[in-house]
Amino acid sequence: MKTYDVLVVGAGLAGLQCARRLSAQNLRVLLIDRKRELAASVHTTGIFVRRTLEDFALPDDCLGPPVRRVTLYSPAGRPLALASPHDEFRIGRMGRLYEHYLHECRHAGVEWSPDTQYVGSEVSEEGSLINLAREGKTQRVQARYIVGADGVMSRVARDLGLDRNREWIVGVEDVLRGVPLDGEPCFHCFLDPVRAPGYLAWVVNDGHETHLGVGGYAARFDPPRALESFRARVSGLVDLRCAERVERRGGRIPVGGVLRRIANCRGLLVGDAAGAPSPLTAGGLDPCMRLSSLAADVVTRYLATGDAAVLVPYSGDTFRSRFVSRRWMRRVIATVSHPALLELICAALCTPLCRPLAWHVFFGRGSFPDVKMGLAPQLQS
Repeated sequence: MKTYDVLVVGAGLAGLQCARRLSAQNLRVLLIDRKRELAASVHTTGIFVRRTLEDFALPDDCLGPPVRRVTLYSPAGRPLALASPHDEFRIGRMGRLYEHYLHECRHAGVEWSPDTQYVGSEVSEEGSLINLAREGKTQRVQARYIVGADGVMSRVARDLGLDRNREWIVGVEDVLRGVPLDGEPCFHCFLDPVRAPGYLAWVVNDGHETHLGVGGYAARFDPPRALESFRARVSGLVDLRCAERVERRGGRIPVGGVLRRIANCRGLLVGDAAGAPSPLTAGGLDPCMRLSSLAADVVTRYLATGDAAVLVPYSGDTFRSRFVSRRWMRRVIATVSHPALLELICAALCTPLCRPLAWHVFFGRGSFPDVKMGLAPQLQS
């Protein structure tokens, strides 16, 4: 039976970031994922915000051109145009980025096991005995620690007795090519309580790729049908006549905020499994990078010392106080469904008094907090 210091379950951005940080500490790491090819079946839109771009050395060839403009549309289609002097967003070419990070992991000594499913685990003297399934065969390995980067419905969280997500929205989008760019790249957001109940519909075109999607509470809409309806709605805004769909993405996005119990002596959670995306915007890439980097530092310290006190600060309580207003606004967004009321809210955002609030929602730098616990001088890659 093979033994490892750390098993990382899930090779999305959270798992890859954590695995590459752990391998840099000379730990024996096994990284597994259910997919055979990482570039297949990507779930995230992949929009990186300015704070992430500034703090993490993302490879430039895995990013699209900068986006500085956002237009918010009311249910009736009234636009609120916002612009920033900075490069606020870049769309990640996520399949390419995953492969880039996987190459770094393997080069650093991470053992990679694709097409592998985490089945379950049990306590052992050295940490956990873990059952895996690959190509119809069961495999058992031992690890001193487990990192759950296995998404919203985390099996790792279940087996470790950690908290699990209870609130999420569902998103679906098409990635298109061949859509002409009229003017500067722009992020178009639509408040549409029918096609995107409790969230947004969006079109973002950076001149290379166009992402067209809808998101909302699953019980209140049919995502694929809503996406087709939304595509018809925006046909006058973007020229889709020659658009070629190269990929359809979809999945759950947790919006309940960071979970409280996300670590114990057997393992911890990162990314969507930890509820890291913003309760307000559902943006998950910045908190994914920061929380995964912090997790790697915590795990390294814990395995070196065996001191459970090292794990105490890795708790949702450390972060949730920073997101009280966002969780409150999530409650408001979830309950507001009448187009007339949303129209009034959009009208208020257009006023000089409230326009700075709209600007802050899209361009503000109050993303996931850096938490310094004497573990590392900076949470950077």
